[in-house]
Amino acid sequence: MVQAWYMDESQEDQRAPHRQRPNRAVSLEQLRRLGVVYRRLDADNYETDPCLKEIRRAENYSWMDIVTIHKDKLPNYEEKIKTFYEEHLHLDDEIRYILEGSGYFDVRDKDDKWIRIFMEKGDMITLPAGIYHRFTLDENNYVKAMRLFVGEPVWTAYNRPADDFPARKQYMKFLAEEAHNGV
Repeated sequence: MVQAWYMDESQEDQRAPHRQRPNRAVSLEQLRRLGVVYRRLDADNYETDPCLKEIRRAENYSWMDIVTIHKDKLPNYEEKIKTFYEEHLHLDDEIRYILEGSGYFDVRDKDDKWIRIFMEKGDMITLPAGIYHRFTLDENNYVKAMRLFVGEPVWTAYNRPADDFPARKQYMKFLAEEAHNGV
């Protein structure tokens, strides 16, 4: 099961867990209220997994590729790692399915605090369009992930501040509605 927690303020190695002391765990329900969707799948059988096939059909994820993030596998590795860790948003949902290895997605909560989500083999996450986030490897320095898209992939990341984009405004409206419904 996925683990998530509020991050400490340390500027040390981004690949470290950065748990607050005491740890402030974040539940799947708290992530859901931020629009983050988590699923656990069978990564050993991703090529034939009926659950993955059904998710792709239901969500209209028509495009897919697999990326390996490791210094020996990814061209311009150091530059890419820095880019992935810059706070940004996308105009479309970001869907990642971890096939091997592990890493962290960091997302901002409604109060602009960082939540770290530990992702490992079998974890699938959907980050909604407009959410500020970033990604980093953990101390193992390796992840192989499936990237899924609705239609043709759009790779554009908009670094913060990017509050004027319609996707960000729609996401902020979603957060306000979640806060109102949660009262």
